Amino acid sequence: KKKKNQRKKDIEMGRVKAHELRTKGKADLLKQLDDLKKELAELRVAKVTGGAPAKLSKIHVVRKSIARVLTVINQKEMSELRKFYAGHKYKPLNLRKKQTRAIRQRLTKKQLSMKTLKQQKKDAHFPVRKFAVKA
Repeated sequence: KKKKNQRKKDIEMGRVKAHELRTKGKADLLKQLDDLKKELAELRVAKVTGGAPAKLSKIHVVRKSIARVLTVINQKEMSELRKFYAGHKYKPLNLRKKQTRAIRQRLTKKQLSMKTLKQQKKDAHFPVRKFAVKA
C-alpha cells in the first residue's frame, strides 16, 4: 500500500521516468528541462517566502528530474557520436577505451612483430638449426 501512495505522490509531484524520456526527441527534452528549471526557481522562491512544506519537499523531486533529463540528453548525444565515429581511425578522447595508461601506450601487435633489416638478414642467412635426436 505504501508503494502505491508513493507512486501517486511522485506522479502528482511531476517525477519523470528515464524510460519515458528516452522515447522523446531532443527538442522535447530541452523544453522539459527548461520547464523543470523554471519550476525549481519558483519552488526556491516559495522556500524563501515561507511556502508550504509540500512545496519544499518537491524541490528534491524536481532536482532529481532535472538530473534524469540531462542524463538522457547526454546519453543520446554520446550514442549519436559513437555512431558517427564508428569507422574513423581517430576518435575524440571521451569516446576511446579508457583501460590503463600502460595498456594504451603499449606497442600494437603489428609493431611488436616488426623486424629490423639487420634481423631479417640474420634470419635469412642463419636459419634455426635442426638436430636429429637418437632414440
